[in-house]
Amino acid sequence: MRDMKMLHVIQHTSAEYLGLIEDHLEGRKIQFKYFRPFTEGTPLPLRNTTVDGLVLLGGGPWGSAGPRNVPTLEDEIALTRVYLMSGKPVIGIGLGAQILAIAADGGSEPTPLSFKVETASRCKDAALNGYLPKTFPLITYGRDRLVPPSYAEILALSPSGEPAIFQIGGNVLGFAGHPGFKRAMAEDLIMEFEEGPENPGPELERLATLNRPLEDALVPMMTGIIQMTGLMR
Repeated sequence: MRDMKMLHVIQHTSAEYLGLIEDHLEGRKIQFKYFRPFTEGTPLPLRNTTVDGLVLLGGGPWGSAGPRNVPTLEDEIALTRVYLMSGKPVIGIGLGAQILAIAADGGSEPTPLSFKVETASRCKDAALNGYLPKTFPLITYGRDRLVPPSYAEILALSPSGEPAIFQIGGNVLGFAGHPGFKRAMAEDLIMEFEEGPENPGPELERLATLNRPLEDALVPMMTGIIQMTGLMR
């Protein structure tokens, strides 16, 4: 029997990873293994693998609603449905949240590639077991927009009123932005792909001032996430 919990984490680009979230998982002795299907010869996790949860990360310029869908989209939707049907925790971030929404009978809508540094607002005081801050940084880098299923609970909204965090059941969460984002991720995404967001300079400067607010917001958020997903049980 495994003493430590294990998460499978699917990356869609070299640049985007768990970021600040890594330290919180390691501090709680929660293991994670990255899968990089964009690397030749690297498959997605097996659907029958014994593991405690799934994390789907963002995708830079890759989307889920056309015209530039991530190549493994259909396989990842199928894999996510296996986790949902088994009742295991799933966390989707950015493109990963779109994949989660589609797998849960929601969807996604086409939007241009963009990079935004905004502030999201909590909708419910009890969100993330009461640990979601009233406001928190919302960093999005990607294309297309998630459409949560009709039965999902919306926990937070972007300034434009779009879902920033949604919840399905007790242990499934979708984040439109990356709560552990680092400025270096945006810089590396811009360098990794020929396609990039228009005029990213002002957003990079704004992001540079948010290191401490991002870290401070993530502390209670991770407490709520860990409680909801049961990864410390």
